[in-house]
Amino acid sequence: MSLGEFLLVVVLALPAVGAAVVAVVRNDRAARVVGTAVAALTLLAALPLVAGRETGWFAYAPLPAAPASGAAVRPWHRVDLPWVPGLDLRFHLGVDGISWPLVVLTALLTLLCCGYTLWKVPDGGSGRALVALLLVVEVGILGTFLALDLVLFFVFFEVVLLPMYAVIAGWGGPDRRRAARKFALYTLFGSVLLLVGVFVVVAAAGTGDVVALTGGAGLSRGTQLAAFTLLAIAFAVKSPLWPLHSWLPDAHTQAPTVGSVILAGVLLKMGTYGLIRIAVGVAPEGARWAAPVLGVLAVAAILVGSLVCLAQTELKRLIAYSSVGHMGFVLLGVATLTATGLQAALIGNVAHGIITGLLFFLAGAVKDRAHTGDLADLGGLRETAPRLAGLLGFAAVASLGLPGLAGFWGEAFAVVAAVRVGGPLWLTLAALAAVGGALTAAYFLRLLRQVTHGRPSPAVEPLTPGVARAELAAWAPLVLLALAVGLAPTLVLGVAEAPVEALVEVLR
Repeated sequence: MSLGEFLLVVVLALPAVGAAVVAVVRNDRAARVVGTAVAALTLLAALPLVAGRETGWFAYAPLPAAPASGAAVRPWHRVDLPWVPGLDLRFHLGVDGISWPLVVLTALLTLLCCGYTLWKVPDGGSGRALVALLLVVEVGILGTFLALDLVLFFVFFEVVLLPMYAVIAGWGGPDRRRAARKFALYTLFGSVLLLVGVFVVVAAAGTGDVVALTGGAGLSRGTQLAAFTLLAIAFAVKSPLWPLHSWLPDAHTQAPTVGSVILAGVLLKMGTYGLIRIAVGVAPEGARWAAPVLGVLAVAAILVGSLVCLAQTELKRLIAYSSVGHMGFVLLGVATLTATGLQAALIGNVAHGIITGLLFFLAGAVKDRAHTGDLADLGGLRETAPRLAGLLGFAAVASLGLPGLAGFWGEAFAVVAAVRVGGPLWLTLAALAAVGGALTAAYFLRLLRQVTHGRPSPAVEPLTPGVARAELAAWAPLVLLALAVGLAPTLVLGVAEAPVEALVEVLR
């Protein structure tokens, strides 16, 4: 087994074993320390997966065994072992430039959330149980990004459901059980469609190998249209994309801070990643057929999300609805089926995870201090807590797409990609998406005016100006990454260039 193959297994095994160990450690504080250490080791194992990618191990090239499709491509590292031989199911993992940034982002945010519990455990249960659940969620998300077998992908996709339900229901706000049930019901609806879509593809192709299936692998046009429709709706629920997004605001608002960070930062990316890797890759004819509809739905999400945000009066709920608009830009990039659009979707995914994760950390800190999330009750934050207000201002302008920060590239590239496709429909969609970008700036500036400016409100006046070291430790990596990706987008675009070009060749 090569080093890369070993690291692939380690990245999945560490949080799984860690969750079991945390669950049996009796001392709550010690269990949280163990969980944080495991999350740190997982991040350290994920980072080297990119090393040496230009040496040939990591080169994307058509597989000689599939010249007819010309679509199958080699991952950087791969583990392919028998899983259920009687059903020809395989434990097939792999990583490339599309999945690796999301793997690292997942490992980082899990580490920051586990570390955050060392300082503060939400009301409702033990910190040990919360950390164990976060590690189980990490296993499911990482497995989704690494799986190269459709059935294995479905299994990992479902692993996330119950532990995230427990996180919301156990440590969330006063209406947490209703929000958790809504999250579970919507996700189960998407899971049923995903299962049917996987069955359609595997039954028609005789294999669940994603590498072999990329490009259609001989699937008929009718099969591809049916499979893409099922898969796209399933992934739209998870992302979530308008109009299947209504579980999101409740889940984000009621979830504890660490739950909101994981939800927004990486769990939503399971849907957009699946749309690119599985739906578009396996059913390219279906993607071409549905592209105009996806573009229209994407722009509708951008505009609807922005307009709803302009009317929001609660901090976490506004940030939650902003995700609908940001995911709309990601979908618009995917819908163009161009290299520029897919790159926009990938960097938009990463930027949204970084920035919105930071926003939810900050929103949680504000609510913990002021004991309210109502925007009308949070005025004057910069007068009493200037450091917190400054960080909130940084995260807000990063999210609205200020050039030089991570949020800019995904939105800008998505609009440019739509313009390059050309034609009345796509030019109109590009113009409307640009209007949505302006509305994004409007609602975030409104947020800052209401929360940070003016005289301190009664809820904000008692606040102290300091920020805890544990908070800074959790927030600083996200601040630095928002700057780094904004100033050097090639950190994401460079590793994704080869696989994106290979995928675009499939779509032609």
